[in-house]
Amino acid sequence: MTTTTLAVLVPLLPFLGAAAGLLLGRTGYARPLAVLPTLAAGVIAVVVAVRQGGGPAIVAATELTPTGSVPIDLALYLDGFAVLVAVLVALVATCVQIYSTAYLRDDARYPSYAALVSLFTSAMLLVVYSGDLMVLLVGWEIMGICSYFLVGHYWETPEARAASLKAFLVTKLGDVPFLIGLFALAADTGTFRITGILGAVADGGLDHPTLIALLLLAGVAGKSAQFPLHTWLPDAMAGPTPVSALIHAATMVAAGIYFVARLLPVFAESGAALVVLAVMAAVTMIGSGLAALAQDDIKRVLAYSTIGQLGYMSGALAVGDRGAAVFHLISHGAFKAVLFLAAGVVIHAAGTNSLAAMSRMGGLAKRIPDAYWTMTVALLALAAIPPFAGFFSKEAVLVAAEHTAFGDSDVAPAAAGWTILVAGLLAAVLTAAYATRLWLLAFRGRGTEAPDHGRQPVAMTSVLWVLAVPTIAFGLTVGAIADWFDGHSLTPSLTTAVLSTGVGLVGGLVTYGAWRHTMAMADRPPVGAVAAHPDAEPALVEVEAMTSHTAAYGTIADAPDPSDPGRLLLGPLHRHAVTGFHLDALYTRLFVRPVQAAARLVRFLDREVVDTYVSASGSLARGLGTVVRRAQTGNVQTYLGALLAGSLVLAIAAVVFANVNAGA
Repeated sequence: MTTTTLAVLVPLLPFLGAAAGLLLGRTGYARPLAVLPTLAAGVIAVVVAVRQGGGPAIVAATELTPTGSVPIDLALYLDGFAVLVAVLVALVATCVQIYSTAYLRDDARYPSYAALVSLFTSAMLLVVYSGDLMVLLVGWEIMGICSYFLVGHYWETPEARAASLKAFLVTKLGDVPFLIGLFALAADTGTFRITGILGAVADGGLDHPTLIALLLLAGVAGKSAQFPLHTWLPDAMAGPTPVSALIHAATMVAAGIYFVARLLPVFAESGAALVVLAVMAAVTMIGSGLAALAQDDIKRVLAYSTIGQLGYMSGALAVGDRGAAVFHLISHGAFKAVLFLAAGVVIHAAGTNSLAAMSRMGGLAKRIPDAYWTMTVALLALAAIPPFAGFFSKEAVLVAAEHTAFGDSDVAPAAAGWTILVAGLLAAVLTAAYATRLWLLAFRGRGTEAPDHGRQPVAMTSVLWVLAVPTIAFGLTVGAIADWFDGHSLTPSLTTAVLSTGVGLVGGLVTYGAWRHTMAMADRPPVGAVAAHPDAEPALVEVEAMTSHTAAYGTIADAPDPSDPGRLLLGPLHRHAVTGFHLDALYTRLFVRPVQAAARLVRFLDREVVDTYVSASGSLARGLGTVVRRAQTGNVQTYLGALLAGSLVLAIAAVVFANVNAGA
C-alpha cells in the first residue's frame, strides 16, 4: 500500500470500530471492537511515520464537493509534526481502551463508552492528518460532542451533568469566532487547503492578519483550555479517569495547539496577535500553577497541571517556534497519560480522591507499586527534572523564548520572548511545588493502613509501564528526531537548563520543607469520607469518592486540612487559588445571570404576551362558533323561515337603495 492509503486507514479504523461497537457492542464483542481497531491504527501510524521519515511533506487531495467559490478538498498533509502526533494519539488511545476494559468492567454503558472513545480518537486523527480546514473542522466539532457525552458518563451525579454541559458550552463559545476566522482566512486566501493558505501568506496575500489571528485564537483558547476559557477543564474531572487521560494527553486540548502549529505563519503575520498569545500563555501558566497548589482532588491538581503545560506550548508558539511546541505536546502527552491513569489506580486503592484523606493513610505506595513508581517518574518529568522527557521539551520552549527575548530570532516581538521566559521560569517553580506536594500527600501519608484491594488488574498496570517508556526515553532522542521538527535543533542550552532546573529544585525543596513543618498537624482525625470497596470496579469507587468528597466539604476542590503544605505556601492566596481565582463566579455574574434573565424575559413574553394573543384568537373563534352553532338546530322549518326572512330583508334593502339613487 502507498503511504497515503495507509494514512487514510489511521482515522478510518477507529471510526469503523466505533460504528461496529455501537451496533454489536451488546453481543459481547465490545472490548475487542474497542481495542483492536485502535491498536491497528497505532501500528499503521508508526509505519506512516517511518515512511515519512521527517522528509518533505506528503500531500494528497481530491475534491470533496464543488462549492462554486472556495473549494473543499478531502486532503492529507503528512509532515513530521503530523505523523509523530498521530503516533502519540493512537498510542494513548490504545492504552486508554485497554485500561478501560478493567476500569469499567461491570459498567452497563461500557459499549457506548468504548464506541465514543473510538470516535473521539478518529476525530483527533482526522484533525492531525487533514490538509483542508473544513475537514479539520469536522474532526474539531466531533471531538466537542464526544467530550460532552464522555465527561457526562456518570450522568447520575450532578457534578458530571454540570461538567459536561459546561465543557460543551465554553468550547462552543470559542468555536463561534473560530468559525468566523476560518471563513475570513479562506476569503483572504481563496482556499481552505493548508498548503494554499501557507503559500498565500508567503506571497503576502493576507489582508487582515490580526483580525483573523485573534478570531482563531478564541477557538484555540476554548479547545486548549487557555485563559480566559480554561474553566471547563478542571470540572471535566467528573468524568471517568480514562476519559480524563485521553482528553488531557492526546486529544481535544492538544487540538488547539496543533492547529496553531500548523498555521503558525498566519499568526506570525501579526506581531500583535503573538503578543496577545504570549500574555494569554503567561497568565495561564502562572494562574494554573497557583490553583494546582491549592486543590485537594488529585485529578483537579493534574487538570490545572495540564492547563499550565498547554500554556508552555502556547508560549512556544507565541515566540514562533512550533518545533518546541509540538515537542512539548508529545512529551507532555506521554507523561500526563501516565499521571491520569496512575491516579485512577490510586483512587481505587485509597477509596478517595482527596489528598487530605490520602495523607492520613499509611502504606498506600506498597499497595500499588506499579502506580507508585510510574507516577513518580511522570511527576519528575512534569517537574522537568533531567533526564526525563519533560526536561528536554520544556527546555526547548525556554530556549526559544530566550532567543526571541535577546533578538536572536525575529519571528516574534522581543516582548513576547521576555513574557514567556519570565513566566516559564516562575511556572517551573510552581510546577515542581505542586508535583512534590501531590507525591508527598499521596504516597507519604501516615495513619491507618490503606485498604487492601489485592493486586490491581493487569490491564490497568501494564499500560502504565508502556507509557512510562516514552516518559523516560523520548527526551533522550532529541538529537535524532530533529528531521521530524523542520530540522530545528531541540537541544537544551546551558543557561536555561541551569535556571529552570535550579528553580524547580527550589520549588520542590521548599514544598518538602513546608510538608515537614505541617506534618505534625496530620495526627488529627482524618478529614472526609473514604469509600473503600475492594471488590468493586474502579469506576464505582471513583463515583463514590467524588460524591463523598462533595458531601464532606461542600466542594470537590477544597478540604479544610491544616496539614496541607499548599496552605502554608500560598497563605492568604489559598482561598482564591482553590476556586480558580473566582473566575466561575465572575462569569456567572457577567454572563450566566444576564443570559438567564434574558431567557426568563423571553419566556415571560412568550407565555404572557404571544400566548395571550394566540389564546385570544382561539377563544374568539370558539365564541363565534358557539353563536353560530345555536342557529344550527336541524329543524327544516326554521331554516326555511330564516331563508325567507333574509330574502325579504334583501328585497326591501334593494328597493330602498333604488329609490335613493332615483331621487339623487
